[in-house]
Amino acid sequence: MTETTLLTTPLTSLHEEAGASMVDYAGWSMPVRYLSDVAEHEAVRTSAGLFDLSHMAEIIVSGDDAAALLDYALVGRASGLALGRAGYSMMCAPDGGVIDDVIVYRRDHDYFMVVANAANRDAVLSELWARREAYPAGDGSCQAAISDETESLALIAVQGPESADIVARMCQRGDDDVHALKYYAAANVVLKGGVHAYVARTGYTGEDGFELFVGADVAQDVWALAVETGGDALTLCGLAARNSLRLEAGMPLYGNELSRELTPFDAGLGWVVKFGTESKPRGAFVGREALEAAASQVPERALVGLVSQGRRAARDGYSIVDAEGGAIGTVTSGLPSPTLGHPIACAYVPAEIGAPGTEVTVDIRGRRESMTVTKLPFYTRQERA
Repeated sequence: MTETTLLTTPLTSLHEEAGASMVDYAGWSMPVRYLSDVAEHEAVRTSAGLFDLSHMAEIIVSGDDAAALLDYALVGRASGLALGRAGYSMMCAPDGGVIDDVIVYRRDHDYFMVVANAANRDAVLSELWARREAYPAGDGSCQAAISDETESLALIAVQGPESADIVARMCQRGDDDVHALKYYAAANVVLKGGVHAYVARTGYTGEDGFELFVGADVAQDVWALAVETGGDALTLCGLAARNSLRLEAGMPLYGNELSRELTPFDAGLGWVVKFGTESKPRGAFVGREALEAAASQVPERALVGLVSQGRRAARDGYSIVDAEGGAIGTVTSGLPSPTLGHPIACAYVPAEIGAPGTEVTVDIRGRRESMTVTKLPFYTRQERA
């Protein structure tokens, strides 16, 4: 049996030096934690955390037909993004199933960056190439270039209530005021040391935060700058804290809440699908017919939040059961919430029992535990001055 060599980020050696526990995540060697999942989680909620997200896929789509191609390939309207803005979208199959959820950044009129999940990098890239050949006339005449820049870029995130002050102090020029960036906006900045970075006010934690796209060759310098600038207010964080943070914030994870077998409407995310309006009509996009049908139907199942006052947490794959013990739903994500102090979970359940306040029974390793349906998200940050 051949041993698979894991991909490494430009920061892997720094994680190992810092004593991080490294795991295989989507084929990458990634830090799951440094010292404590809970301490790292709480640091992001109260001050700031530093994450290496360089395993995420960065795919550049550029050229005269770049916006039109993305409008055809994704369920959102990339052409409607203003310069320097980002948008959450999805790539769906012809039957409406989700291939991946992505963030699209419009860096210029004809230059877009699509950030996809690491596990779906190859799928998204191959689908973009296939859809380029299919659009607009199916003769390969689409004037858009597609380039996988994942391994030439590093993605470093600073998340938490202190993140804006930290990233602002990392900048070399006073006119690079990241405080002025709106949510899901981005700008080119120059960091101390003369390093150029594309900084976006985006994140996956439920807190204010920033994601810095920099060249792989300068990633270690940027990481060191963040550590020095943040000081005691900044904590190194791994994937475990990122997962608990995103779950509290009700953010879906591909492979858990989203999959090829589910449509955006199944996940309660139908708003990402832009069909167009009479005043702003929209043409064809992959999956449109199936998604229009899904939008017109009453869902048979619902993605809901579950809370428990007990101590046992429902985990991914655990069953929601009826009175006879038969499985009627599935937990997609679950853990003890560090912020709320009790177990939380997301689950797909029959729509008729998806109303907040409904009691459901979860089979937790052979024992039946009661949990209560609640609205998502579990946690919403308080706006700060």
